[in-house]
Amino acid sequence: MFFASDNAGPAHPQVMHHVTAANEGFALPYGNDPIMAGVRETIRDIFEAPDAAIYLAATGTAANALALACYCRPFETVFCSPVAHIHEDECNAPEFYTAGAKLTLVPGGDRIQPDDLRRSIAAEESRGVHGPQRGPVSITQVTERGGVYSLQELQALTAVAREHDLPVHLDGARFANALVALGCSAAEMTWKSGVDVVSFGGTKNGCLGVEAVVLFDPAKAWEFELRRKRGAHLFSKHRYLSAQMAGYLENGLWLETAALANERCSRLAAGLRDRGAKFLHEPQANMIFAAFPRRVHQALHDAGAMYYIWEGTLEGDDPDEMLAARLVCDWSVSSDQVDTFLSHLDM
Repeated sequence: MFFASDNAGPAHPQVMHHVTAANEGFALPYGNDPIMAGVRETIRDIFEAPDAAIYLAATGTAANALALACYCRPFETVFCSPVAHIHEDECNAPEFYTAGAKLTLVPGGDRIQPDDLRRSIAAEESRGVHGPQRGPVSITQVTERGGVYSLQELQALTAVAREHDLPVHLDGARFANALVALGCSAAEMTWKSGVDVVSFGGTKNGCLGVEAVVLFDPAKAWEFELRRKRGAHLFSKHRYLSAQMAGYLENGLWLETAALANERCSRLAAGLRDRGAKFLHEPQANMIFAAFPRRVHQALHDAGAMYYIWEGTLEGDDPDEMLAARLVCDWSVSSDQVDTFLSHLDM
């Protein structure tokens, strides 16, 4: 009953098979291996972007920070949600890799609203040389609270960015989960909706540790290469990153694993709802934020369930106090594990 994070699940056997196969013999380093050439073409096909520049990094933080650095100068600011991963969970990596650019938090929750973004953008470049200049907009899909922007919502945000000639970055750590939830194509969720650069996640969805950066403007390719090398994220034995991504993409595995995670999450959400849990956010992909009594949390933890208490503490005097939990499903969570968890939800 492990629902703490999709970071904690196992790598998929197909991914492991590709890594093992890549371990035979010799291969050119630094992304010049033949596996990477195939990965590059596959991702271009998936995104319907034959000219896109494709690079791999081992972490989502590196993918986000390096991608943003290509679009943000040191005296500019990145517009993002107050709960964006680049703000809350990356130890100022975007600021570091951009050589000092700041983040401007668009008021609201996990899902940025067009009018709020417009006001935040308008508030900058209002102090001349004394203030930060406007930089890229960063959108997270799936959001940090389990929501999924519709294509129309994405297009509304990118339209605001275009009003000010600003580029748009998509943090897609859970890209596949969002795509499955929307039932659209990768192209529709990215460049066809006005996105300039994507962090295409693999780690949370069945890989050991690999993310792709997809730059739809190939003119940014050389700069990304230089920044990746200077930032110490160019792997010498790159074939092991390439192999992970090759296995992840083969025969649509990335969509299959995301569909499994989303389905298990839907099953879990339905059970929680039936038992009277209160949802902080409507789950739309593979992440749930729900509240139920402390005594239920205690019983679940005693039974071996693992997940994060999001608001409140497990220990306390009031057994009926409602505590919020974050529950995340990865591809390996079984229906039996979900049902076992729900069997302990005696409210």
